[in-house]
Amino acid sequence: MNDTAKVIRPHIPPGRRVLAISDIHGNLSFFRGVLEKARFSPADVLILVGDLFEKGEESLNLLRALLELSQTHTVYPLCGNCDHLDLIFLEGRPGIDQALWPVFRTWDRRSLILQMGAELGLHPRGPEDLPQLRAAILEKMPREVAYLRSMAHILQAGKYIFVHGGIDREEAMESLPAYGCMKNDNFVGQGRKFDHWVVVGHWPVTLYRTDIPVARPWIKADQHIVSIDGGCVLKVDGQLNALVIPDVTQEHMDYVAYDGLPVVVALEDQAPSQDPLNIRWSDSVVEVVEEGEDVCLCRHVSTGREMWILRHYLYTRQSDGLTHTEDTTDYELPVHAGDRLALAAQCSRGYLVKKDGVTGWYRGQIKGNEE
Repeated sequence: MNDTAKVIRPHIPPGRRVLAISDIHGNLSFFRGVLEKARFSPADVLILVGDLFEKGEESLNLLRALLELSQTHTVYPLCGNCDHLDLIFLEGRPGIDQALWPVFRTWDRRSLILQMGAELGLHPRGPEDLPQLRAAILEKMPREVAYLRSMAHILQAGKYIFVHGGIDREEAMESLPAYGCMKNDNFVGQGRKFDHWVVVGHWPVTLYRTDIPVARPWIKADQHIVSIDGGCVLKVDGQLNALVIPDVTQEHMDYVAYDGLPVVVALEDQAPSQDPLNIRWSDSVVEVVEEGEDVCLCRHVSTGREMWILRHYLYTRQSDGLTHTEDTTDYELPVHAGDRLALAAQCSRGYLVKKDGVTGWYRGQIKGNEE
């Protein structure tokens, strides 16, 4: 495997619509849902901006669906850091089985490699079983392996550059380290500015906000960066975004999203709360102050702020023995009676909902679910 970036520059004619989707993570139903909302057709171009697989129980089914879709549509898959794990496993570098086994074991049924093994009747119990699994996949699944190996790291077309994690520069991109293009945490926060629009995934958009949870694409005009990872699979209120570019020679963009959540209708107005807090996985240590039936009053250790958190969001992390929470917020959304809200959860203290890609609490009354 080449350790420098593979860059492709396909010709996409002006006026041909482009959809860019990142971080599907093996969620086939979300993938189909967002394509349907975008009215994706053979006239369009689909760019998959990495992390297509792993962490989702439909990773192998998604791979098969992409193989079929590529027969009738123009699809360019790019490699993300999760997809890279599958590739280096198949390559069989020395020591890779011992290194990757803890990852595959943790993901279990959500691992593409183990899903492949299960279909072949192989269920490895340790790193010593992985060479047999590798040999079987290479022999029995050549189409799937070829698709994985076909993925580039960077796609450049018109005014746009697509890459999973990020880039350090726009020139001589073929000499960039491949892994740095796939895994580049906090890319927007690094302050880089580009001439092209650089479209990235990898880092869920909500991680950039300490105040409110936002999952819709973040278009940073001052930096020419678009971050599109909506937290699909990783977060209960996550969504799969499709960035819609009507013409790669122009700078206009829009998006559609799919989150699979039921929709309810608000019956009362609600004003937004002031000074909200968005607790994210990178700063998620809390202490339980008071326990309720379905929520707990918790103190966020780093800020000292207290908020009610859904009980099932709390867990103990083995690495530090501390209580952590899934991404959560105390933000109360601005809502007007008649607004349609996506329902993520409900409890004794209200409804956790989404509106226009923003998650927050609604304390008013709702009426029935509408699909």
